Amino acid sequence: MSRFDRYMLSQLMMLFGFFALVLVAVYWVNRAVQLFDRLIADGQSAWTFLEFTALTLPYVIRIVLPIAAFIAAVYATNRMAGESELVVMRATGFSPFRMARPVLVFGVIVAVMMAILVHLLVPASRARLADRNDDISANVTARLLSEGTFVHPGSGVTFYVREISPQGELKEIFLSDSRRSEGGVAGTTTTYTAQRALIVRSDTGPKLVMFDGMAQNLDAASGRLAVTRFSDFSFDIGAIVSRSGGRALTIDELSTPALLAADPETQDLVGADRATLLYEGHERLAQPLMAIVSALLGFAALMTGEFSRLGLWRQIAMAVACLIGVQMLINVATGLVRADAALWPVTYLPALTGLFGAVVMLAYAGRTRRVRAPGLADAEAAA
Repeated sequence: MSRFDRYMLSQLMMLFGFFALVLVAVYWVNRAVQLFDRLIADGQSAWTFLEFTALTLPYVIRIVLPIAAFIAAVYATNRMAGESELVVMRATGFSPFRMARPVLVFGVIVAVMMAILVHLLVPASRARLADRNDDISANVTARLLSEGTFVHPGSGVTFYVREISPQGELKEIFLSDSRRSEGGVAGTTTTYTAQRALIVRSDTGPKLVMFDGMAQNLDAASGRLAVTRFSDFSFDIGAIVSRSGGRALTIDELSTPALLAADPETQDLVGADRATLLYEGHERLAQPLMAIVSALLGFAALMTGEFSRLGLWRQIAMAVACLIGVQMLINVATGLVRADAALWPVTYLPALTGLFGAVVMLAYAGRTRRVRAPGLADAEAAA
């Protein structure tokens, strides 16, 4: 690489790192607030909160990298144009295509980062995140220990505890169970109230042991209410959220080869059709290309403008419009491919369109320079 290439590439990478850090922080804070409210409300520890936020970072970074590459390319090009660095390079004979070489290298570097994220880190983090969500959902103790709040740990179950002592004793509890038992009849609700209770562990799962209370069994069909008082009673709370053979996988957790194969077994596993799986697989291959397209679009649009102390604001607006247009094409391609599996090549159309637009703008910038150069020479000769 020439000295100019190394210099421009260093500028692009420095700005890219800064803007990527800022955008990731913004996205992360927004996500972290939602996670904090949910996890802390469920009684989870701060370590669990940090683990969940860390597992969401690969997905957030995947979204941010193309945007950061575009902003870095636009900012660096605008600054170098304002300081006449690009004017000097064009005067020495560098064409727009030649000056775009470090931008292309920069885009390829970001694309490699994107490929690692979408093919390796994001599926692994989404699978781990789903497993941890499943574990927390099964943690009945953490979901029940919420003072003064009606919680619903399972379908048809409502639980309330007024106070939890420092020793872990539950005081003044309310438990309503309207689940349909095996072989039973729907419409039967059993309500338990007790002065105090304890959650104990057993070989078959956690149990709620209630003391000094009563059970009210209401049959909705007949309207009969049966009341039973007890001094102590054990309720199997582990059955509230019992798992049925493990959780279902999601598309985000599948590997790229599995998505591209889209065999019937994979379709049944995630509950999606062949068109959806093919789109997700080819979308993972197309996403790294968008990093290259974003960088080249930002650079090429600004190269179409002339030197100005006020900046290339029109060209910046055109670059943003081009990027929005590519995103609109992505939305159109998504709808087409999800509707018809045979149209999977359309997934790459937005990236190819953006790349073609960048080439056209670079060619226009080089042609404008060649056309104006003879006119300047004639003016100098006449002077």
